[in-house]
Amino acid sequence: MEKIFNHLAGAVAHATGRPWAFALCVASVVIWAATGPIFDYSETWQLIINTGTTIITFLMVFLIQNTQNRDGAALQAKLDELIRSGAAKNDFIGIEHLTEAEVEQYRSLCARAKDRKEANLGRTNADAGVKAGL
Repeated sequence: MEKIFNHLAGAVAHATGRPWAFALCVASVVIWAATGPIFDYSETWQLIINTGTTIITFLMVFLIQNTQNRDGAALQAKLDELIRSGAAKNDFIGIEHLTEAEVEQYRSLCARAKDRKEANLGRTNADAGVKAGL
């Protein structure tokens, strides 16, 4: 059941992101608006567009969220593999499961490390300039 849903969610998310899907929605709204005078802009006429858009939006939220969740999980697994296989710190694997405050600590740690590296690089460049007689 999950594979069928995942396949359906992916196909719908892909299809609805196409230009023809947008054009179909615009055409539907134009046709609905054009029929307003025919139906005397009745409550039923308004209910049709309200109900249709509500149902479509409700279903699309779940389908798109499913697709984004799978894409995010796959991307995170790829990043974790790159961290594991490279010279990066393995401490960063799984930080997406931490609280916002804990993630902020990691961000601060990275910013301090970047600042230290830039400061060391500046000193190294200055030392090289002195040795070269600049």
